[in-house]
Amino acid sequence: MEPVAAREVDKQEDSVMAKCDQCGNDYDKAFQVNLGNETYTFDSFECAIQKLAPACPHCGVRIIGHGVEQGDIIYCCGHCAEQEGADALTDRAP
Repeated sequence: MEPVAAREVDKQEDSVMAKCDQCGNDYDKAFQVNLGNETYTFDSFECAIQKLAPACPHCGVRIIGHGVEQGDIIYCCGHCAEQEGADALTDRAP
């Protein structure tokens, strides 16, 4: 058995690695998320959150929990909602 040249190994790895839609990393353990009719590829949950999670309109934090809602607007917490003048909040968590 002959050793594989480094250049050939790199070519093999490039063919199986997926590119993250958020940061552009090529990673062999990437995963996909289907959302509606779109499919996204990520190398970490951090990148998936940055790309897909809604941002609180008051503080800008990415909302990875259920948050609180008023109509179509989702806030990270009651404090931010109150600061934005929301007065008819719903919490959809059980």
